Amino acid sequence: MTPAIKQLEKNKVSFQIHQYQHDASVDSFGLEAVEKLSLDAKQVFKTLVISTDSNRLVVAIVPVMFKLNLKAIAKILQVKKAVMANVTHVENSTGYVLGGVSPLGQKRKLTTIIDQSAQGFKSIFVSGGKRGLEIELSPQDLAHMCKASFSSIAT
Repeated sequence: MTPAIKQLEKNKVSFQIHQYQHDASVDSFGLEAVEKLSLDAKQVFKTLVISTDSNRLVVAIVPVMFKLNLKAIAKILQVKKAVMANVTHVENSTGYVLGGVSPLGQKRKLTTIIDQSAQGFKSIFVSGGKRGLEIELSPQDLAHMCKASFSSIAT
């Protein structure tokens, strides 16, 4: 049981777990989940951690089929520049390894922004905290649990 699942259970949030056998040779973890679980790629979201020019870490949650718009998120955060955080910072701040970073149950509470497209679905899929584990839940529950806001951050 991952910290993400423990957080959801503790807060009595409705969710479903979906598991698949992760292939170590795959480097697009979200697209692997789409394929192996036969999901709509628009409903599967990846958890990215960015670093701002003020060295602040922020979580961005975007559909796996899109890229994070770093200029848009910098504007939302009112900073000049945002870049992808380095692996060490991501793993140290979240407690998860790349490919298994969940927006839930992280070691440190980080500002979180979810792409607004999530609001168009009854449920979305995010990493459950390890490779090969997805959690399905409502975007509203995810936002509530992460104290996140919705904004247009994907391209």
